[in-house]
Amino acid sequence: MKIKTTLRSWLAACILMLHFLPAGAQKKSRLLEGMYIQWGYNTEWYTKSNIHFSMANGDKFTLHHARAEDKPDLDAILKKPAEISIPQYNYRIGFYLNKAHTKAIELNFDHPKYVVVDGQKVHVTGTIDGKPVDGDSILNPDTFLHLEHTDGANWFHINYVQQKTIFTTYKKARPLVNLIWKAGLGINVPRTDFTWRGDRLNNKFHIAGYNIGVEGGARIYPFKKLFFEFTGKTGYVKYVNALANSVGMKGNRAKHSFGYIELIGLIGYDIPF
Repeated sequence: MKIKTTLRSWLAACILMLHFLPAGAQKKSRLLEGMYIQWGYNTEWYTKSNIHFSMANGDKFTLHHARAEDKPDLDAILKKPAEISIPQYNYRIGFYLNKAHTKAIELNFDHPKYVVVDGQKVHVTGTIDGKPVDGDSILNPDTFLHLEHTDGANWFHINYVQQKTIFTTYKKARPLVNLIWKAGLGINVPRTDFTWRGDRLNNKFHIAGYNIGVEGGARIYPFKKLFFEFTGKTGYVKYVNALANSVGMKGNRAKHSFGYIELIGLIGYDIPF
């Protein structure tokens, strides 16, 4: 009873304080000072990866130092302009934390593609068809396997953002060029396309791991609210339970991790409030 009475008193005191705060003080303590939205495209380079497979039949094996590439598909914009989400794209929604717009929190989504290169020779260890293996194999989707995250490797994360103006308009009315840097972490929601001995399935979207990343570059303002942003990004991605089912074999899982370098170009717009 004493705790409930104390809690009610504390809430009443808070309500009274908010009621009698001057309007200017409330405005000064506003949490957000505007927002921005962005859309753009990317290209990546990946480190080699050890890809571990746990198959539904009990087999477990690893592809060592497998090489992968991205798949930008930027020519898809010219072929089918309405399908702007076919290439590797990015979008961001940011919320400014101060009036100077030098600090922000950003909701970040990267849609890169990760394709394990067919035809490469990799060292394979583990068990396949109930038999131990320890040797080199050629990756072929018809006779062995193929793996890609091409409906997106899909990295969702939250960034902390800072920027600094280095060039302004002649009368210093607004920024022209800002340096910008970001750091964040989040989750992976891939759709993994897997082929096992010619049996292919594009698996469902699901949460499969986590990622961390840092980013830096420049933001250019040709107009007051419209801007272009060009950045380089690097980070670490880990998939702990990517779906690797085929049509005939359900329950397969893959896990692996890799580093990456990403180049990003975006167009954005500031929304004041």
